[in-house]
Amino acid sequence: MPLKRINVVFVLIILISSISLSLLANTVQASCTGCLCPGDPCRLCPLPPMTTDKATEDDPETCKSIRKEVTPISSPPGTNEYFASLDKSTMACIKNGGDVIKNSRRSELFPSRVYCKPYIPAAPK
Repeated sequence: MPLKRINVVFVLIILISSISLSLLANTVQASCTGCLCPGDPCRLCPLPPMTTDKATEDDPETCKSIRKEVTPISSPPGTNEYFASLDKSTMACIKNGGDVIKNSRRSELFPSRVYCKPYIPAAPK
C-alpha cells in the first residue's frame, strides 16, 4: 500500500513540474528580446556572405555594401577561404557602421556563426 502512494505522488510531482516548465518556456519564448529573435528585428546579415544567401531589395545598405565589397563564397566553415572572407566581411561591416554579433546558439532561423547588425536610425516619434 505505501508503495502505491509513493508512485502516485511521484507521478503527480512529475506532472506538475512538466506543466510549470512548459508554461515558463512559453513565457520566455514570447518575451524574446534582442537581435536573434524570430522575425529578425535587427535585420541582420550573415557573415561572411555565402552564395546560398538570398539577397533582397529591402536589405539594409550596410548588408548591400558588404556584398559589394566581399565576394560571396561557397566554402564551408573552417576552411581558409571561409576565414579570409569572414575577416574581410567583418571589416566591411564595421567600416559601414555595423556591429558584429557572434551567434553562439545557432538555430534554423539564424544558422550563421557571425552576423552584422546594420545601423538603422530610430524612427522619429
